[in-house]
Amino acid sequence: MPFSVRVNNYQNNSMLNICDAELLGKKITQDKLDMNISKSYYGEKLVEKEEAEHLLKNSSIINMVGKETVSLSIELGIGTENGIKLISGVPFLIIYKM
Repeated sequence: MPFSVRVNNYQNNSMLNICDAELLGKKITQDKLDMNISKSYYGEKLVEKEEAEHLLKNSSIINMVGKETVSLSIELGIGTENGIKLISGVPFLIIYKM
């Protein structure tokens, strides 16, 4: 399954925005919360699992959305179940590595 990613440098840190590719361009809503999974934020390029793993391991700040993406971060020991938030059933997780 492909992942959609955008990598930026933010205050001398590597910031990764990554989502399940199938979510790109969608809007998820729950109560009064709207989240746009936009191409401008998440859609620089599509990558396969191996490159996604490399990016997750080597980024300092990670914004991730989607079941596959969040599951991969947990599998790699980067994310934890406790940090996951669900928006209309879609997992969302932010990681700051110190």
